[in-house]
Amino acid sequence: SCLQLGLERFHGVCILGFNSAEWFIADIGAILAGGFAVGIYTTNSPEACHYVADNCSANILVVENHKQLQKILEIQHKLPHLKAIIQYGEELKEKRSNLYSWSEFMDLGRDVPDSQLCGVVASQKPNQCCTLIYTSGTTGQPKGVMLSHDNLTWMASAAGRFIMLSDAKEKQELVVSYLPLSHIAAQMSDIWSAMTFGAQVFFAQPDALKGTLVDTLREVRPTAFLGVPRVWEKMEEKMKSIGAKSSAFRRKVASWAKGVGLQTNLKRMNGYSEVPMNFRLARHLVYRKVRKAIGLDRCTKCYTGAAPITRETLEFFLSLNIPVFELYGMSESSGPHTISLPHAFKLTSCGKEITGCRTLIHKPDGDGNGEICFTGRHIFMGYLNMEEKTKEAIDDDGWLHSGDLGKHDKDGFLYITGRIKELIITAGGENVPPVPIEDAVKEAVPIISNAMLVGDKAKFLAMLLTLKCQVDVETGEPGDDLTAEAVEYCQKLGSKVTKVSEIISSKDKAVYAAIQRGISAVNEGAVSNAQKVQKWVLLEKDFSLFGGELGPTMKLKRPVVAHKYRDQIAQFYSDAAAP
Repeated sequence: SCLQLGLERFHGVCILGFNSAEWFIADIGAILAGGFAVGIYTTNSPEACHYVADNCSANILVVENHKQLQKILEIQHKLPHLKAIIQYGEELKEKRSNLYSWSEFMDLGRDVPDSQLCGVVASQKPNQCCTLIYTSGTTGQPKGVMLSHDNLTWMASAAGRFIMLSDAKEKQELVVSYLPLSHIAAQMSDIWSAMTFGAQVFFAQPDALKGTLVDTLREVRPTAFLGVPRVWEKMEEKMKSIGAKSSAFRRKVASWAKGVGLQTNLKRMNGYSEVPMNFRLARHLVYRKVRKAIGLDRCTKCYTGAAPITRETLEFFLSLNIPVFELYGMSESSGPHTISLPHAFKLTSCGKEITGCRTLIHKPDGDGNGEICFTGRHIFMGYLNMEEKTKEAIDDDGWLHSGDLGKHDKDGFLYITGRIKELIITAGGENVPPVPIEDAVKEAVPIISNAMLVGDKAKFLAMLLTLKCQVDVETGEPGDDLTAEAVEYCQKLGSKVTKVSEIISSKDKAVYAAIQRGISAVNEGAVSNAQKVQKWVLLEKDFSLFGGELGPTMKLKRPVVAHKYRDQIAQFYSDAAAP
């Protein structure tokens, strides 16, 4: 059907919609027909859609529904290569000359002889580009990461073997597809690895990340599951709020089981293999029931990636005997580069290199921290039409520079310690990695949802803080009501507040004092005076994808936040007197 519509070699087929069988079919069909498969985030504005479609000279656009179609109709006059639009998720509401329903699209290919398609397939080479992943880049326009047939097929097989996915001939793996397919993580796990090992793929509801994911997990009971940190954090919050409502006796049992679970799993991590009696009892009373409740009772491979996860969340799941394994990589490395395994796992480490992938720590400092660089068959071809940017990413020796700071421990485990671009360099020349300090504050003050450290080129560090609040299920917009967990926390402090605005407008003494106590405690453990948080402010609204402060994988977009809250940041430093 793509050939019938006149798809030209190396032109884009853009797909704009939630995960579905049609998404997979359009993606693979585009590749076999000699085009580029290109995912577009469903949250993109019409302008952002235009940038991608124009950048890859798209011939065909595949959209899910009327809402996504509207974005394309708004920009189609600026897409000179566009030949057709296909809508798959719902019936067409209007007739247009180049607009097709999914069934009309499927019928188009009936008269194209197999020999024509076979000719196109035969002409393709392993080192040619077949997929573009647009990196959401926290700065500037997105870059089209060119991945070759070999990048995808090699990684699908290498990563799958490394984590010991079983072949469908022995035992079929079950996975749930719900993370955005325009991102390499979902594409690698849901399409390419699933195809390589014959996994069965189930599609979640489009509102999966707004709360229905757990229902799908309970129905499917997957054997492997990949979540971005926000997904694991949401589960943790939900489980804690349910736990808070149970009887005192049940809370006591759960608390005992979590203590046992954490101790046993930490020992296991350090090489002890015996399973104590109390652990067996806890497994029977608590762990199995918890796993069943969240649909992970058959899941032996729980993974997290795409953004940093806190130690607190990892320990929470470990205490319930659900080890969540961290993996690390980037679009430019066709997905993962290092992966943690059940028998090779350390808390807060991203694991070890996949067989065939190699790491270099570039220009390490005294502690062994340097820029993480990769090489291997998984390294991308370059950025589409951006030769300069490609040269910045891949050096003359073929090493891909990640922009991440990290180090290896004595056993070869990789730890990410920060982003080079994220480093705050104070007026005194001190390099401060913000993430560990932000995580420590979130851990010290459980009511805090997001924390962002500022202080680049300034005399001292300060912090923007947001509180845990209810989110509008439809739009994803953060509201003013505190979460049940947060309200309970305030009550324990002796405050009756239930809204973010109440806390801020009255500068609620109990809450402000608790935040200050938490920050002071974090400062106690600071490496140096320059790494202490001297001032902070509470913001009215939590960060979100809706507000633009978070990217599609829930990564904090620091430049956006710094710009949006520039007045509050300026306020920190406007008083002449240092704090």
